[in-house]
Amino acid sequence: MEKRIYFDNGSTSWPKAPGVAEAMSELLMKGAFNINRGNYEGAYEVEGIVLDTREQLARLFHVEDSRRVLFSPGITYSLNTFIKGFLKSGDHVIVTGIEHNAVMRPLRQMESAGVTFDVARTDTQGTVLPEDIEALVRPNTKAVIVSHASNVCGTIVPIEEIGEICRRRHVFFVVDTAQSAGTLEVDMEKCGIDFLTFTGHKGLLGPQGIGGFLISEELNSIMQPFVAGGTGSLSDSFDMPQNLPDKYESGTMNLPGIIGLHAALSYIEETGLEEIHGKKMSLAGYFMEKVKELKDIRIVGKQGTQGRTAVVSLDFEKADNAAVAFTLESECGVMTRVGLHCAPLAHKSLHTYPQGTVRFAFSAVNTKEEIDICVEGMRKLL
Repeated sequence: MEKRIYFDNGSTSWPKAPGVAEAMSELLMKGAFNINRGNYEGAYEVEGIVLDTREQLARLFHVEDSRRVLFSPGITYSLNTFIKGFLKSGDHVIVTGIEHNAVMRPLRQMESAGVTFDVARTDTQGTVLPEDIEALVRPNTKAVIVSHASNVCGTIVPIEEIGEICRRRHVFFVVDTAQSAGTLEVDMEKCGIDFLTFTGHKGLLGPQGIGGFLISEELNSIMQPFVAGGTGSLSDSFDMPQNLPDKYESGTMNLPGIIGLHAALSYIEETGLEEIHGKKMSLAGYFMEKVKELKDIRIVGKQGTQGRTAVVSLDFEKADNAAVAFTLESECGVMTRVGLHCAPLAHKSLHTYPQGTVRFAFSAVNTKEEIDICVEGMRKLL
């Protein structure tokens, strides 16, 4: 296609932030040294950038101690670190009806180990009420796990109110920021979050394969690492170090990914979350207004721009969603994501199961002209 229109930023952002590719290439070309192992100048320079990246993430999520920022391959790995590394037989967990399979599949596996969970009532707009979560708290409830924003319909979950409930009821609070980090303000301390998971390749505009989590002091004091191995520290012992960040960072780190994420975070800090979010929501609002002019298309979730992100799902009521997505790409160069988006629980809550939806997720560099081409393509198709 001469013209490619990328509306699949809910899966991964593209284009990446300026400087990401160059930073990664420079590391690989000029000195991809290993940190915590190599005792020479080049390794120390890379280690300095890794520390800078931790501090950027600590600022982004409003945490004072950057040692509480831990790197992993991504949110799925981070959620498994908590679910399989902390929960045990007899524990109970509460989730919402918009959760991704990164939460639901490890929880399902843990059922065989005696872990149980309940799903808080979630309406057809993806709305979750804090009181419905509190009503499910039991004496053995150990955690509430929520997606900050739905990857299907963009609905934002009130994490500050849920965090207050978790503090008051002495329950650990776990938040998945896959669709909110880099777009929405997330204050870990203010929201009472004990385990905040992030990925670098979506709203943070970095490369795939790098992410991580931030952990509260209270949770860290009783949680043990899910993965153990070499850290380059205390190498005389078979026991895992208990100091941060070594406690949760066994093995060789994804240094090219961290370097790329560092460049992306620098861009976000310079540009500002408010400006990035404003551009995305302007495009999402324009798109939804254009779609409302067409017949036999249902906008899934909230109809306006309030209480949501720039992720918009459509259900084509008189056409096959997969055929629509294929035709938009083949005829108009518009790239979307169709199906169940690894979130069947969310689609059941939104009444779009089993057909799924066609998802459009906008970035700050998309344009109204691209949306016009897309909407006109849908008009001709219908």
